[in-house]
Amino acid sequence: MGNICRSPTAEGVLRRMWRESAEDLAIEVDSAGTHDYHVGDPPDPRAVAAARRRGIDLSGLRARQVSTDDLNRFDLVLAMDDENRRHLLALAGPQARAEVRLFLDYAPDQELREVPDPYYGGATGFERVLDLAEQAALGLLAELRRRVRAA
Repeated sequence: MGNICRSPTAEGVLRRMWRESAEDLAIEVDSAGTHDYHVGDPPDPRAVAAARRRGIDLSGLRARQVSTDDLNRFDLVLAMDDENRRHLLALAGPQARAEVRLFLDYAPDQELREVPDPYYGGATGFERVLDLAEQAALGLLAELRRRVRAA
């Protein structure tokens, strides 16, 4: 939504996992928010601290708002929850290139379908977002490998 908690965390997790185990996949990873609340701001300090404890550096990221160009440039755009997914689908329109899905679609063993927003909670919420992002990133990379093999 604001691109300072969940999506930059997912970006950082996915970048790290890609570097560690999937650099053979030609992917571009970026994050953006559906709203302009925090454009230009760094990720929430709690997200940065939680990620740092897992060896992930979010400090260089800055919030930006998603654009129609993103939905035409990227093949896949992932939302953290249904509200943001609906917003992305409306922005995309019928001609957009991107497939818009929920990030947790790639974590099929996870009961949650939406990544909870930790913004108004405590530190454990940011740890939970990291756990969910790690699960979904593993599934996403596996799916991308399957797509490459099938192509």
